[in-house]
Amino acid sequence: MIKSEDIRFFLTIAEEASLAAAARRLNVTSSAVSQRLQSLENMIGLRLSHRNGRSMILTDEGRLLAEQGSQIVADLEKLVEGLRVHRGAVFGQLRVLAPLGFGRRYIAPLCAEFQEQYPDLKIDLILVDRLGRHPEQAWDVAVHVGELPASSLRVRKLASNRRILCASPAYLAGRPSLAHPADLRDHDCIVLRENDEDSALWKLHRGDDSFHLRISPKLASNDGNVVREWALAGKGIIVRSEWDVARDVHEGRLVPLLPEYGFPAADVVLLTGGSADIARRTRVFIDFLAQRFRGISWVEQG
Repeated sequence: MIKSEDIRFFLTIAEEASLAAAARRLNVTSSAVSQRLQSLENMIGLRLSHRNGRSMILTDEGRLLAEQGSQIVADLEKLVEGLRVHRGAVFGQLRVLAPLGFGRRYIAPLCAEFQEQYPDLKIDLILVDRLGRHPEQAWDVAVHVGELPASSLRVRKLASNRRILCASPAYLAGRPSLAHPADLRDHDCIVLRENDEDSALWKLHRGDDSFHLRISPKLASNDGNVVREWALAGKGIIVRSEWDVARDVHEGRLVPLLPEYGFPAADVVLLTGGSADIARRTRVFIDFLAQRFRGISWVEQG
C-alpha cells in the first residue's frame, strides 16, 4: 500500500526537472532515487514518468498522482496541525521562494532565525532568478521584488523599494552630462536580466510624462551583484533596486542620476497561493517577516 512518505517522495521528483536534481534535493544518490521510483511504480503497477538520459517527463498517471497527492499531503498536514495547534506548535516543512540576491542578503538570515525559534520546523529556501519557473505547488510563500504579472496569488507588501539610476564617480568623470533620458544613448549602460521583464527597455517618468528608452547594453548579467560590481568599477550606468545600492549612494560610491525622473516601483512583496487556507507555519512566518521589514532602512541594512 502506498504511504504518505511515498507521495512526498514523488512530489519532490515531480517538482524537479530531472532525477539528478531530485537526488540533490533529497541528499541521496541518483541511483537511489531511480530505484525508489521504480519500486513505487512496481508497487502501484503504473509507469509514472518517462526517463531519457538527464530529462524526465511525467506520464498522465504521474501528473495525476502529483496533483492529487499534493492535496492528500496538505490534508494530512492540516489534520496533524489541527491536533497540535492548541499547543501553539509550529512544525512541518516550510518552502520559501526568494530572488537570488535579495534572498541571499535578507531572507536567508531571517529563515535561520525563524527556524531557531521553532526547532520542530524544517525550512527549504529556494533562491531563483525567475519566479515563474517554479509552480505555485512547489512553494508555500514567495518573496518577490519588482513588477508582478496578473495572477490569482495573494499579495502582501513587505517594504517599499525604489529603482535608482546611478553610476560611479570614476565613470562619470569626463563623460557627457545627463539632463534628459535621451542622453543615456551617449553612455555605457549595464543591464540586469531578471524575472521575465524586458530589462533592456528602461521606463522613466516625470509627473504625467513617460519615456521609454531601448538600451543596447555593453554589459549584461542575470546576477545583481555582478551588475553592481561593474558599476562600482566604473564600467557604466545601472538601474538598481534601492535595497542593493542605498548604502553605496549614501557613502558616495555611486551617484544617483536624473533624480527628477523615476522608474516603476519595485516593492518587496510576499506571495501565497490563491486559497485562503494557509498552514499556521506559513501565517506565523509571514507575520515574522512583516515585523522584521516594518520601517526598514535600506541604508542601515545595506
